[in-house]
Amino acid sequence: MSTLRAWLSPTHPGRPAAITDPAERRAIVIELVLVFTVTLGLAGLQSLLSLLDSLLRPAPLSEQQVAINAPQADLGLLDMLAQLAGALRLVAWGGLGLYLLWRGGMALWRIGLDRSRPGKDALAGAGLAALIGIPGLGLYLAAHAMGLSLTVAPSTLGDAWWRAPVLALSAFGNSFAEEVLVVAYFLTRLRQLGWGENRSLLVAAILRGSYHLYQGFGGFVGNLIMGLVYGRIWQRTNRLWPLIVGHALIDIVAFIGYASLRGQVSWLP
Repeated sequence: MSTLRAWLSPTHPGRPAAITDPAERRAIVIELVLVFTVTLGLAGLQSLLSLLDSLLRPAPLSEQQVAINAPQADLGLLDMLAQLAGALRLVAWGGLGLYLLWRGGMALWRIGLDRSRPGKDALAGAGLAALIGIPGLGLYLAAHAMGLSLTVAPSTLGDAWWRAPVLALSAFGNSFAEEVLVVAYFLTRLRQLGWGENRSLLVAAILRGSYHLYQGFGGFVGNLIMGLVYGRIWQRTNRLWPLIVGHALIDIVAFIGYASLRGQVSWLP
């Protein structure tokens, strides 16, 4: 019973300590606003506007399609380079969060980014991928059937030799940016501001759901749940690599699997 209580209502770990100096607290708030305006917070606003646009169209959501990895150029080589640039941008977003934590005196091993247990982290990541990915697919199919989700095409890239490795790199970029920024960076900063663990977790999960609103209400709910699960696991275990691995595996299966099965199976919208 005490274990369940610890998972549902964890206490502040004590490190990093809450900052009381008003100037330092104000600096953290400004930093958070700037970081998320540049990265995933702005993506959340853009996703909300995209959803509103979809809702105002005469066609139901389920009859509209949105692509996650779409061609960026007509020439194959240029398209490949554009896709790689997008993945690099995502990795840079995550790197910015890590740099700001490190520059502020936070050793990266304190947020679970060390190489002390690669095997265990990889296995835990595979387990998280199954825990979230399988129910997530079911939620998407149900939301689509109820008209609450757009038809999401994880990839509309052509059948080129570079498609699979580029999609895998894109999946890693997504997972690295999201888990570093929305989990490790955001929750650490909120701890420094003295926020409680549950309050921080809820806000982080809503943020994660917000930049998936372009997919419809199903995308928001599914990623909200993922944010609650992933964030709580990090709060309790202080391991970030399993989250990155698990998220990357989910996206790799979605991106490459969809590209391979598109038009081949009847149950896939």
